[in-house]
Amino acid sequence: MVTFRNELTEQDQAWINEQKLFFVGTAPLSSSGRVNLSPKGYDAFRILSPKKIAYLELTGSGIETVTHLHENGRITIMFSAFEGAPKIIRLWCKGTVHPAGSNEFVKFQKELFPEFIDKVGVRSIITGDIIEVGQSCGFGVPLYEYKEPRQVLLNYLAKKTPEKIETYWEEKNSKSIDGIPSQLTRNNSSNWLLYKLHSWRDAVGPLALGVVAGSVITVGIMKSSGLAK
Repeated sequence: MVTFRNELTEQDQAWINEQKLFFVGTAPLSSSGRVNLSPKGYDAFRILSPKKIAYLELTGSGIETVTHLHENGRITIMFSAFEGAPKIIRLWCKGTVHPAGSNEFVKFQKELFPEFIDKVGVRSIITGDIIEVGQSCGFGVPLYEYKEPRQVLLNYLAKKTPEKIETYWEEKNSKSIDGIPSQLTRNNSSNWLLYKLHSWRDAVGPLALGVVAGSVITVGIMKSSGLAK
């Protein structure tokens, strides 16, 4: 049976803190955009209050969660029991991205993830204001025995310099697979403009945006030809 509540109970918090894996789901506003689901490991999740959570995000080959949150702020986080009694908890949240180097990032990293301060490749800290908590049975989820965290990603990032990480962000993390700018790279001004154009396109529709663009081009041609006063 599914139950819903407005915040995390003490029992919820204790159970979540025992989990070794969680999943993050986001999606763009566009109906043709691709929904993203990411698994997360390490000791990277924190409960700040019954209504607020945070997790640390490491550099990866994709940037879907960050771009979707910049665009619309919607995020769902799911925990599932793979040991013991079956249980699934979902957190529907309004998410905010705090990119590496920002004031909020520095504050949260110091308070919540001090063990990651000296590690290269931390990309952002994402916070979520909980809108609703849902709990369901998870009777069909298989049982797994937890062994240990994978060290592959941490070892890979440890070999990189901050400069190489920034270059990687430029090459691999500048936009989502649907073309939404991440706003995490050096070219912030152009990314911001592209982001606004993308959001406007989805708000008014590609046809309307095409009509506006066509009108602007037509006026420009007329002015250059001396036809418009």
